[in-house]
Amino acid sequence: MKHYSVLKDELIDSLNIKENGVYVDATVGYAGDAQEILKRIKRGYLFAFDQDPVAVEFSTNTLKNIGNNFKIFNANFVEMPELLKNVGLVDGIIFDLGFSSPQIDDESRGFSFMHDGPLDMRMSSKGKSAKEIIDTYSIEKLTQVFFQYGEEKMSKVIAKNIIKQKENITTTLELVEVIKKAVGANYFYKNHPERKIFQALRIEVNDELKVLETVLPEAIKLLKKGGRLSVITFHSLEDRIVKNIFKKYSEVDELLKGEKDIPEEYRPLIKIVNKKPILPSAKELAENSRSASAKLRVVERI
Repeated sequence: MKHYSVLKDELIDSLNIKENGVYVDATVGYAGDAQEILKRIKRGYLFAFDQDPVAVEFSTNTLKNIGNNFKIFNANFVEMPELLKNVGLVDGIIFDLGFSSPQIDDESRGFSFMHDGPLDMRMSSKGKSAKEIIDTYSIEKLTQVFFQYGEEKMSKVIAKNIIKQKENITTTLELVEVIKKAVGANYFYKNHPERKIFQALRIEVNDELKVLETVLPEAIKLLKKGGRLSVITFHSLEDRIVKNIFKKYSEVDELLKGEKDIPEEYRPLIKIVNKKPILPSAKELAENSRSASAKLRVVERI
């Protein structure tokens, strides 16, 4: 399985890796980043997480070729604080929030609007599939999902047509066809709303934004002083969450700004390493068009 890790060099460099450090890959996927970390921590340890059992099996076998100083949890990264509660503080944590190429290109997973497959979109086998959401959500609820998570201005029109045709929608390309008819060919080919609708359904299926909002503050608290937290996002909704949480934990509370002696519990926990997000280079964009929307933000525990 071939996977291109976006912003890999920049991500690894951002960690300031120590040979004896303890690191966490919150989204191990197909081990593109994890391999580079493990190569650099001969006397350290790597913990990793992924919901996808296929990715966990592949990454386990891949990393064994480098060393045995790692453990992969087949779990959502929101479980990180609980599963690492006996580990202590760590030297670095990474989140690469994009989907691996093998996951996108696997027709049976239903992530891509370019391949025909079942309407699943689950990272694991748990919870509702995209098909179940289409079958059970009201027009109002489906509209809200499309508007909130897809930022699609024609959300209501699309939701109405999907509900009307839901008995005939069982595959990804059948859903694309319904979206196309709902918005009209000219709009469809100009703005590609199917991309936004698939993004919205995937976020709803996997509860992606809520778990990200939940885990980031906990990840910050898991860092040693000087430890780094590096996050790669792929769309504006994720990036906004990361940016806002980093801002919140890197500033003094508004009520205490200007005070000379600020109690320790109200002081900033982190400092922002890169004020502007790190973007893919022209070379990387030429090699992998899927990296176009990627942004890397890095903070350090103080």
